[in-house]
Amino acid sequence: MKIRAKLLLLFLTLFGALLLAFAVFIYVSTSQNRKDQYYKHLKREAITKANLLFDAKVPPAVLQLIYKNSINSLFEEEVAVYDTSFNLLYHDAVQIDKVKETKRMIDQIIRQKEITFDQGSLQVVGLLYKHKGQTYVITAAANDKYGLSRLEDFKYTLIISFIIIISLTIAAGYYFVGKALNPVAEIVDKVEEITATNLYKRVQVKNEKDEIGELATTFNTMLDRLEQSFDGQKNFVSNISHELRTPLATIVGELQLALIRERSVSEYKEIIRLSLSDAQRLVRLSNGLLDLAKASYDHTTVSMKELRTDELLMDAREAVLKINEAYKVDIVFEREIDDDDDISVKGNEYLLKVAFINLMENACKFSSDHQCVVSINYTQDKIKLGFKDSGIGISEDELENIFSAFYRGKNKDFSPGNGIGLSLTEKIVLMHHGTIQVTSIVNSGSEFTIEMFHV
Repeated sequence: MKIRAKLLLLFLTLFGALLLAFAVFIYVSTSQNRKDQYYKHLKREAITKANLLFDAKVPPAVLQLIYKNSINSLFEEEVAVYDTSFNLLYHDAVQIDKVKETKRMIDQIIRQKEITFDQGSLQVVGLLYKHKGQTYVITAAANDKYGLSRLEDFKYTLIISFIIIISLTIAAGYYFVGKALNPVAEIVDKVEEITATNLYKRVQVKNEKDEIGELATTFNTMLDRLEQSFDGQKNFVSNISHELRTPLATIVGELQLALIRERSVSEYKEIIRLSLSDAQRLVRLSNGLLDLAKASYDHTTVSMKELRTDELLMDAREAVLKINEAYKVDIVFEREIDDDDDISVKGNEYLLKVAFINLMENACKFSSDHQCVVSINYTQDKIKLGFKDSGIGISEDELENIFSAFYRGKNKDFSPGNGIGLSLTEKIVLMHHGTIQVTSIVNSGSEFTIEMFHV
């Protein structure tokens, strides 16, 4: 069932139940009011006849003649007067006697002073009447044909009104619910038009403050992320194909060149050395791509544990020195460590070590003295790591792009690389809820600063 039908059904059920309850309440109240009013009318009729009988001294025969010729006979109205000993003093139509008074009924009236009840289609009232120190019992009965007829007409009026109102409610509800949900239908139609080839399209937001506006904004935010992901994937595929093609083509060319003619041992060694260098470049590129993919995983799937950053930096330093024996990495504590927790973080050992290795290697690689100085400091809630070199530096216009995957700046001719390291490092730091910043002066050096929450 669609939302439109559900909303309409829910609204109709609620409104119909309330309207039905209101109609029933009105009908019951009107019916009870009619009955109470008619009991009062019967009581007045009974007292009037008693006054005629006892005060005006009208003979019973005359009262009966008046009764037979009055319109009251249409309503089956009759009045009877008894004394407290159940002796009948007057009756409008004793031969008919619709009420069938009994001694028990007379005693009940004397005891309760007034009673009312229904007998078939008749309403009956019984009451005490006092006259000159004497107490009498009067009963009066009649059929309220006019009142019941009006009540029946009122019932049918309520039923017809209920049906008309419900019908109008259905029509109005269908229209207004449809109008309220039209923006949703427009969003659905717009989203169905969006494919991988036109991710630039967006859903129109008419009112950002209502729920539908929030839904449209959420869709647009999701589309922004998808577009960025697709663009990143396209750039990734384009860059990786270029990066892989170059060393592979070089290796193939060198090996083909070696097969053209017989060469000396030294020439073969040189070709093998060049091929090995390109193969090692491919290995570094492959490892970087694997690490980049791992850092791009869902963060909840990456195992985390408590780690000391100084130990990670020492392990990273050893790995960097193995890459090139000419590299130098110095680790400096800027303040005394009072508590191991001040320099401990919760993170993934492998990924953090990769990030530190990348920063150390870059610092050594782009410095003429091949040296990197790593500083360790901490605040009340964060640990601060600095990676400083005295190398060629980075120009200001390139700083905003250095964390982009496969980006190589003007310094690419100074040292070979694939442009993955800094992008990977940033992803790893962000995964650990940290920040990475860089300050650089051309021909003076650069410093990368990482801040992460310690345990």
